[in-house]
Amino acid sequence: MKTKLTTLLLGASALALFAVAPLVAHHAFGAEFDRDAPILIQGKITRLEWVNPHTWVHIETTMLVKASDTIIPADPSAEVWAVEGGTPNTLLRRGLRRDCLTPGTEVIVDGYQTKDHSIKRANGRDITFADGAKVFLGSSGTGAPYEAEIVQARQNEGRC
Repeated sequence: MKTKLTTLLLGASALALFAVAPLVAHHAFGAEFDRDAPILIQGKITRLEWVNPHTWVHIETTMLVKASDTIIPADPSAEVWAVEGGTPNTLLRRGLRRDCLTPGTEVIVDGYQTKDHSIKRANGRDITFADGAKVFLGSSGTGAPYEAEIVQARQNEGRC
């Protein structure tokens, strides 16, 4: 009887640990990103990571705009920033497909810098394309704007 009870308790404990582990692994916006450090990153996409739980858009830039609207030249040889977006499913529901974010595409990303400002990483709120179309990147730190008309118009024109 004691062996069965011990086995049952160990099994229940193991199951509880496996159920909670994914929750511990994920981070909140406020744990990594600074809501008081908005940033605009303008440049060309160099790489896209279309993976769960977050997409990552890597952008090569030579110019940044920070919270105080101060333009800060990056290293003249260009810096590559990693911008975190929502899940691929979130982006697809907003009308943004993987093939819209190909390397070489000129974009402007509005987002929030990491708390450690020495790291070239940000959480993306919106991405704006050269034609002026803006799409929500699924930021977990800010609310999504209503943009169904923009997405529908772009899809009707055959653009991303």
